[in-house]
Amino acid sequence: MKQIVLKVLTGLLLANNVAAQEPDWKDYAEVLKSVKYGIKNGTPLALVDYAALKHNGLVEKVYQQISAYPIASLKGKNETLAFYINTYNILALKTVVDHWPLESIKDVGSFFKPVWGKEAGTIGGNRVSLDDIENHIIRPMGEPRIHLAIVCASVSCPDLRSEPYTAAILNKQLDEQANAFLGNDKKGLYMTENEITVSKIFKWFKKDFDKAGGVDLFIRSYRTDLPIEYEINADIDYDWSVNGMVK
Repeated sequence: MKQIVLKVLTGLLLANNVAAQEPDWKDYAEVLKSVKYGIKNGTPLALVDYAALKHNGLVEKVYQQISAYPIASLKGKNETLAFYINTYNILALKTVVDHWPLESIKDVGSFFKPVWGKEAGTIGGNRVSLDDIENHIIRPMGEPRIHLAIVCASVSCPDLRSEPYTAAILNKQLDEQANAFLGNDKKGLYMTENEITVSKIFKWFKKDFDKAGGVDLFIRSYRTDLPIEYEINADIDYDWSVNGMVK
C-alpha cells in the first residue's frame, strides 16, 4: 500500500499541463448503462442491475483494465482523483457482483473483518481494500466532494453517476453530485419547520468538510434556499440495503 501512495504523490508533484494520461473509460461507460433511476425502500436513487452485470462479465473486464493501468502515468490532482473515484466505484461494484445476490455490501464482511477492510482488488501492483482507496488515497487529497461521488453500493449512498469521472470536467461533475444529493430529501437533506437534517455522511466525515469551511457552509453553498437561522443536523437514518434493482 505504501508503494501505491508513493506513486500517487509522485504523480501529483508533476506539472498539470502535460497531456492527459487517463485510461480509456469506454468499457466502464458500458457498465454504467446498467444504472437506472427508480425507488427502493421509499428512496429515489440510481439502481444498478447487478444480475445483468454478473451475467455479462463487464465489471470483471473493467477491473482487469484498471488493475493493469500504470498509475505512475497519472498527471495532476484531477486525473488522479477521477481515476481513484472511478476505481473505488468499480471495486465496490465488483464486490457486490462477485457475491451477488446479497442484501447489503456489508454482508460480504463480518463483525471482525468489515467489508471495507477486506481485499477488493489489485491496483498498481498492490492489493487494496475499499478503505485503502478511500482513506489513504482519496481523502488525503483534500476534496470533500468526493464523499458525494464514491458509492458504497447502498441505498443511502450518493447516486452512482451514469458516466465515468474524467479530469477535464471533474469539478462540474462533483458539483452536480453535490446538488443531486442535497436535493434528495430521502437521503441527502430534508427540512422541517425549524430544522435541517442531512445525511450522516456529513457527521462521519466532518473533518474533511471542516477543512473546506465546515459542513454548514458547504451545504448552504449548494442549498441557498435554506433559512439561515435553522440548525443543520447530520442524522438521516442510513439504509445499507444494496442499491440493486428489485426483480
